[in-house]
Amino acid sequence: MIRAGAVALAALLALDAVSPSAFAAARIASGGAPGHVAAEVSAQGCKAMADRVDAIAGDAPVLLRSYDGAQGSGEIDTPALRTAAFTYDNALAVIALLACERRVEALRIGAALERAAMHDTRLRNTYRAGAVADKVLPNGWWDATQNRWVEDAYQSGTATGNVAWAALALLALHDATGQVHWRDAAAKLATWIVDNTRDAGAGGGFSGGVDGFDVAPVKLGWKSTEHAIDLVALFTRLADAGAAGDWREQAAHARAFLDRQWDEGSGHFLIGTAADGNTPNRSASALDVQWWSQLLPDAPAAWRRAIAYAEHHHAVGAGFDFNDDRDGEWLEGTAQAALAYRVAGRADAAARCLAEIARQFSAGGYVFATREERITTGLAIGSASTSADFFYYRRPHLGATAWAVLAARAWNPYAARR
Repeated sequence: MIRAGAVALAALLALDAVSPSAFAAARIASGGAPGHVAAEVSAQGCKAMADRVDAIAGDAPVLLRSYDGAQGSGEIDTPALRTAAFTYDNALAVIALLACERRVEALRIGAALERAAMHDTRLRNTYRAGAVADKVLPNGWWDATQNRWVEDAYQSGTATGNVAWAALALLALHDATGQVHWRDAAAKLATWIVDNTRDAGAGGGFSGGVDGFDVAPVKLGWKSTEHAIDLVALFTRLADAGAAGDWREQAAHARAFLDRQWDEGSGHFLIGTAADGNTPNRSASALDVQWWSQLLPDAPAAWRRAIAYAEHHHAVGAGFDFNDDRDGEWLEGTAQAALAYRVAGRADAAARCLAEIARQFSAGGYVFATREERITTGLAIGSASTSADFFYYRRPHLGATAWAVLAARAWNPYAARR
């Protein structure tokens, strides 16, 4: 028996060729999940992101700061975040703004990402927020204690998944405009991934990227299931868009690694490998790979078991935690869950997640990253870390807001919308 939510989603996907306004109208008319809650989340999130772009006068390329102050206004108490525009967050914002029918704002952020893709030696994890003039600038800050300018090794690094998301954002702009320069910039980023991270050995897949500064970059040997999902989508989209290159073979290479990360016994995806690039990493459980795998257009039906795994091991209240210690709610992941539920036709579950998100908007308009003051991930920030020092905090977050909009508008970032 086909669920009503799945029928509604199929009807929406058939509208790819119509205007954005017709797409939105049809979505509302379908009666699909989750009604007024989705409209509320969409309206707040779209306005917040568009207002941030519009606040920077003119039409210059722009990158948005990823985090606000703790209460949604005021200065951020962490120097490394005060002007930090994370590439991943801005790529998500491009796709979400297109879903919002705010093309002008999406194009301004996209132009900044394109400039970084075409002119930086490699795409960084983070740049300096604000208007972009001749070139994108690395993020940094003045440290009064050391009396010098400081930059961060992780922010200056290049994670494979972040490059993939920037390329997906550029492809979304290609789909929206038909202009091939967006596709070609995405292909340039994808070529960097292949040239610098592809493992031709028995382990296959693609490594994590590069950490640190150009003077002494550190290659990351571990491989990520999350990155593999991104790359399957990216390489397939490049092939479909007619980009020059053997992108279907690259997609198959990423998919082969992804398939090896599926744990049939427990019905979930492993987080990836250890630093050697081969040993399965069973020490941590990651929420996002369980949801993102559901978004791939050709996801096997067997992968739906990962939803039950996430519900059993990561659920916290009406939402989900990043890892399985369940010490708090990760709202970005809760939004990802809402979108995956909609793809799976589970309207009621999507509605519960979106209702939780609707309660977590800050005064400045962004969704908070977490419900609690701090939650763990079980992961390290970078190659120099000696402990699991990657935490999420209760700060208003661009990335969480973008995912909330994508979920509210039933917009799959892995699928072409033309």
